[in-house]
Amino acid sequence: MSFFKKLKEKITKQTDSVTEKFKEGLTKTRDSFTGRVNDLVSRYRKVDEEFFEELEEILIQADVGFDTVMTLIEELKREVQRKNIQDPNEVQSVISEKLVAIYEGGENASSSLNIQENALTVILFVGVNGVGKTTTIGKLGYQFKSEGKKVLMAAGDTFRAGAIEQLEVWGERVGVEVIKQAAGSDPAAVMFDAIQAAKSRNADILLCDTAGRLQNKVNLMKELEKVKRVIEREIPGAPHEVLLVLDATTGQNAMIQAKTFKEATDVTGIVLTKLDGTAKGGIVLAIRNELNIPVKFVGLGEKMDDLQTFNAEQYVYGLFADLVEKAE
Repeated sequence: MSFFKKLKEKITKQTDSVTEKFKEGLTKTRDSFTGRVNDLVSRYRKVDEEFFEELEEILIQADVGFDTVMTLIEELKREVQRKNIQDPNEVQSVISEKLVAIYEGGENASSSLNIQENALTVILFVGVNGVGKTTTIGKLGYQFKSEGKKVLMAAGDTFRAGAIEQLEVWGERVGVEVIKQAAGSDPAAVMFDAIQAAKSRNADILLCDTAGRLQNKVNLMKELEKVKRVIEREIPGAPHEVLLVLDATTGQNAMIQAKTFKEATDVTGIVLTKLDGTAKGGIVLAIRNELNIPVKFVGLGEKMDDLQTFNAEQYVYGLFADLVEKAE
């Protein structure tokens, strides 16, 4: 049975609305990436070194990342040799299978959050300005509230003009209280207040915003360390998640940001926003393979429920939807 057929069977058992969101959200990447792979396959009669060189270029242009592409090409060559594949058409199924394997390999591949049972869960959000951090916090607040959880938000980005107000707008929209201080306040003091408020209100989830001025890198990282220390002191074992928010449309620049934040703080997962707005959705694989950090959520649109838990099989389906649906 081909990988596409197996994938089709798995996808049909999953929620239709989620499948549709991945399919629609990855349209730009699919049109670019799969379109070019289809063109490549149609031009070659056999799988040879030239075929692999062109495939390598297509993958790099989809922002899969140089190291990841080299790994993938080597594995494809081995698989093609092992199965004695001559027809380029058969390579597409092998590519998709290897993409899932690359994502799910290594440590910490799970996209599930470390939610504490019958206790307060603290989730810290980090990332540079403009990546969609506040919007992500608002959408996650909406998701948790929809699940019946009591949620609070902490306005820890006290320096960016309008950041506190922006979080308050989201708080009003989703019906979640925002703990704040005046603009310019010490972010660690905001976190202290937010934790006390969360404890006294018996909250389930505390979502913490932070500043994102990467140009003041040293100061920013010291600030994040201080915020983390305060959270850890008040709740041993917290924060339970440190989610780095990255803008998928920035491609390799997002990789540089991820490396910087990974050095400064224990990032436990990535939220990749605006994946629907880029043709370079291969960045998901580069992040996973080169940084060994799982992508926990992806932004697939503007609507409140368009922030989706990442699923490697749904992602590959989004890339190869037309071929999967034709699989017999």
